[in-house]
Amino acid sequence: MIIRERIETLEEKVLSSRAVLSKNSQGRVRPEEPSELRTDFQRDRDRIIHCKSFRRLMHKTQVFISPGDHYRTRLTHTLEVAQIARTIAQGLCLNEDLTEAIALGHDLGHTPFGHSGEQVLNRILKDQGGFTHYKQSLRVVDVLEKDGEGLNLTFEVRDGIVNHTGKRTPKTLEGYVVKLSDRIAYLNHDIDDALRGGIIKEDELPESCLDILGNKHGERINTMVADVIHYSMDQDYVVPSPTIKQAIDDLRQYMFEKVYVNSKAKIEDDKVDRLLNELYAFYLEHEDRLPEEYAKHIDVTKERRIVDYIAGMTDSFAVNIFKKIYLPAGYKNIE
Repeated sequence: MIIRERIETLEEKVLSSRAVLSKNSQGRVRPEEPSELRTDFQRDRDRIIHCKSFRRLMHKTQVFISPGDHYRTRLTHTLEVAQIARTIAQGLCLNEDLTEAIALGHDLGHTPFGHSGEQVLNRILKDQGGFTHYKQSLRVVDVLEKDGEGLNLTFEVRDGIVNHTGKRTPKTLEGYVVKLSDRIAYLNHDIDDALRGGIIKEDELPESCLDILGNKHGERINTMVADVIHYSMDQDYVVPSPTIKQAIDDLRQYMFEKVYVNSKAKIEDDKVDRLLNELYAFYLEHEDRLPEEYAKHIDVTKERRIVDYIAGMTDSFAVNIFKKIYLPAGYKNIE
């Protein structure tokens, strides 16, 4: 028996009736011959891990811009989401491979300098529908990767990627798992990083939330994950219980007030705004300087092509390009 077929048979035996079986995928935009070794969702996971956009996440900001070695980057955030998501999917007998593929691909379209960069690019493109990282993540896997060929992922993975945030609605329970895991991951690791950075103090965290969720980082994650699994078991939804949801929402509100909006974590935002706007203005006047892999997408506007390029930059690459364009060669290394 072909190994893939053995895996697909095993899925039928052990997964929930609510799970998406690999053999029942709605397929790809461009049909492909099945693999002998891997299911379609396993192939999607591997394509994402091996793509350039995934590697660049290592040098993209999560919340804290260039803070030090032990703070989260967009890549470590992605790995934490994938770990949490697989645990929940396993507990609910959902498709772990589909869940992992969505989790690993959900932030591929994120900009340099985190949400600060996303806001800048959204303002730049406000007259052309704006910019959001989740739509850009889908554009990355559909169009921008592999020199314009895209990764040709399955419908279910693409759906989970573009619907992983906000009020958007995934069409699979595996997509819901990633959507919730994203929130669990960033809420907890952002608290950890904010404590490390001295932005908040442990005794300032809302006591009512800690009484329910736990006092330590790992304890809070375990409480949230276990609650989701127990509350959603054999149900047509993946959500926390009302008590845990309220504690999560209250803790998230606290983080918006103390960290995400008005804190020293945001003091570099004006610099990010200027840097990215200056890069955009330069390429608007010198489109011929765009790399060929971005310049050739004539199906979209010049403005969108430039934003595609800037969105794909890492923090350090954006800074270095800015220096190369605007600083005299002899002064590049002066702080």
